[in-house]
Amino acid sequence: MSKYSLLSAAILLSFFTANAQKHDKAVMKEPMQNSYYRTTILKGLEDAEKKANPKEPHRNLKVDFTNMDLPTNPDEYTKVWHNTPVSQGQTGTCWCFSTTSFYESEVARITGQKVKLSEMYIVYWEYVERAKYYVQHRGDMALGEGSETNALVRLYKIYGAVPQESYKGINPDVPFHDHSKMYKELDNYLKKVKELDSWNEEEVIATTKSILNHYLQEPPKTVSVNGKNYTPQEYLTKVLKLNMDEYVNFMSLMSEPFYTNAEYKVSDNWWHSKDYFNVPVEDFISGIKKAIKGGYSISIGGDVSEPGLDGAAQVGVIPTFDIPSEYIDDNSRLFRFYNQTTTDDHAMHLVGYQEKNGKTWFLVKDSGAGSRNCGETCKSFGYFFINEDYIKLKMMTVTVNKNAVQEILKKVKS
Repeated sequence: MSKYSLLSAAILLSFFTANAQKHDKAVMKEPMQNSYYRTTILKGLEDAEKKANPKEPHRNLKVDFTNMDLPTNPDEYTKVWHNTPVSQGQTGTCWCFSTTSFYESEVARITGQKVKLSEMYIVYWEYVERAKYYVQHRGDMALGEGSETNALVRLYKIYGAVPQESYKGINPDVPFHDHSKMYKELDNYLKKVKELDSWNEEEVIATTKSILNHYLQEPPKTVSVNGKNYTPQEYLTKVLKLNMDEYVNFMSLMSEPFYTNAEYKVSDNWWHSKDYFNVPVEDFISGIKKAIKGGYSISIGGDVSEPGLDGAAQVGVIPTFDIPSEYIDDNSRLFRFYNQTTTDDHAMHLVGYQEKNGKTWFLVKDSGAGSRNCGETCKSFGYFFINEDYIKLKMMTVTVNKNAVQEILKKVKS
């Protein structure tokens, strides 16, 4: 072997050694006894003690973040304007909190207005639409509190939007939303409808509204802005200036043809929406990067029940003991979705980014309890700091303004 070959081999070895992904370590962690969920959200609920102290405490497999240099300062991120994180409380409505926050950021980007919109107004009408579908399909649908980020386009088009001050959907003396009793009553009622074969749509919707009115209150028919009254539909278009045809949804699963419309086949997509543009994962992640770097935020949905996503550290990574970074592709993504190690758990609002050690990190606003364990006075309260590898492997869908992703939309065959 010539000295030039030896030199080339040495250079290559040095390159791969320098760029090899460091092996991550796993640890078993006890549940946090002082977590925000236990000490704050559950405080005062009737069955708080039972929920906070399960009979069989279990440990969780997590990444050992000891001595890692992690970008957990929100001030170091380039951010899109967004409202302060708010909690979804004891509800399964992350889909609404994340995407409502997304549209608040869109209103600020389009008009300069910094508004706070009502999540519960949309939750109310989602349950009404769910009851209608339940009757029309004779109970052949998934019941639950969950939905998808693209639900808001459908609901805004029908029902419009209202500001938070016009419809809070919660009693003033209650610190957090708690839908456990409401959902149980709705669930029992709809199951009884099916059991009795009582498919009177008008009656079912009226009863559903009666239950919702009891727990959330009846939604307003008009709202007042600067002394002028608007219907919710007028508020959406004339005040917020939102055009719901400007928003698109992406998924990335090679089980369906790429660059076509596809159905995201999970239970929370209960109306079987096929509004998703299915793209390869490289387009999926590049579209997210291009959008946030172009000043557009993104509502994202996917899996947060992973060892690499830790509420104590408020960080999301893909550890090497799961899969090395260079092997994350369409195959590994689909493999995890089909063996159900990737599940449709949670939706959040991606609001910022920074570059660190050759990777893009994302600032992600969260309505869940896991991002709040640092305490309400810390800068990172209500946020996760998520590495691009985690987004690439574990986030399954996005809702974004179509103007942010024109290059990808040109490839779509719909």
